[in-house]
Amino acid sequence: MSKVFKKTSSNGKLSIYLGKRDFVDHVDMVEPIDGVVLVDPEYLKGRKLFVMLTCAFRYGRDDLEVIGLTFRKDLYVQTLQVVPAESSSPKGPLTVLQERLLHKLGDNAYPFTLQMVTNLPCSVTLQPGPEDSGKPCGIDFEVKSFCAENPEETVSKRDYVRLVVRKVQFAPPEAGPGPSAQTIRRFLLSAQPLQLQAWMDSEVHYHGEPISVNVSINNCTNKVIKKIKISVDQTTDVVLYSLDKYSKTVFIQEFTETVAANSSFSQSFAVTPILAASCQKRGLALDGKLKHEDTNLASSTIIRPGMDKELLGILVSYKVRVNLMVSCGGILGDLTASDVGVELPLVLIHPKPSQASASSEDIVIEEFTRKGEEENQKAAEAEGDEGS
Repeated sequence: MSKVFKKTSSNGKLSIYLGKRDFVDHVDMVEPIDGVVLVDPEYLKGRKLFVMLTCAFRYGRDDLEVIGLTFRKDLYVQTLQVVPAESSSPKGPLTVLQERLLHKLGDNAYPFTLQMVTNLPCSVTLQPGPEDSGKPCGIDFEVKSFCAENPEETVSKRDYVRLVVRKVQFAPPEAGPGPSAQTIRRFLLSAQPLQLQAWMDSEVHYHGEPISVNVSINNCTNKVIKKIKISVDQTTDVVLYSLDKYSKTVFIQEFTETVAANSSFSQSFAVTPILAASCQKRGLALDGKLKHEDTNLASSTIIRPGMDKELLGILVSYKVRVNLMVSCGGILGDLTASDVGVELPLVLIHPKPSQASASSEDIVIEEFTRKGEEENQKAAEAEGDEGS
């Protein structure tokens, strides 16, 4: 059965139906957002019906907006007039799901198609701290529908419906060669140097899967390598309003492999950076969150050549660090240990899922009704009764 997501306005007069909430950015094009909006004809009353797509960058908390400080910037807004349909609006063929929804919902349902531009950022959420409240910072997309005389008209929260969607990227069809790095370090009183080389077999790795990091050490010195430390760092570049750059360690592990003086070592280590190990780190970049579903570490940002980075708002990248703790010996021992390391770029992303074609079977509608929204609606209705 085909799953359909439904969201209804607080007044019960408008409903949005979408076949999915994740829309894939293929770098050169983005999947269109196609759905159906159902409206009460008595509520429409000769007005116009609009559907709006908004991409916004939120960089502050909701409670600060009460004192007149707004920490939200709309990066992209697209408004489509659905009823009456404008002659200038592009009209493409209906999807199979749209046809089935129109047949199921009747004459008061209207199809719509919104096309994102290619230079928009993907959905990213910055993980809030334990004491933070309100919507988290990050990039979010939402589809909104309302009835009005014109799209600029102010509409109360009870009279519109909005549904959060995500813009996501998947792994490219052809991955490049795996990265490699090496360094040579010379020590006092050692005739020959220490050589460290690290590499990965593939450029692209998937969320939740082990990453093989190959380490080769040629220790021609009189020093002893006490341990090998491998870590994965996430770098979040906020390029929209400032040049802020945050680096968070999402994986770290020490391997007690000892490499004696004048010896060689080679081994492959498996590392798996996951959100569960860093779930309390404030400011960690996550893939945009929908409803109360689980999410994961943000995927690496894939940039089309020639794209303006500032328009992307938030850039996410990863790197793997391999560090050796070299003991210098003597009376102080490990207190005078030296650190020798290399860095490898890492592309962390989701694999491209198999395409599931729409079938002729019945559709299953999942309607969003959160407890918090119900309480807010009751409170709003109570305030309205008191005011009247």
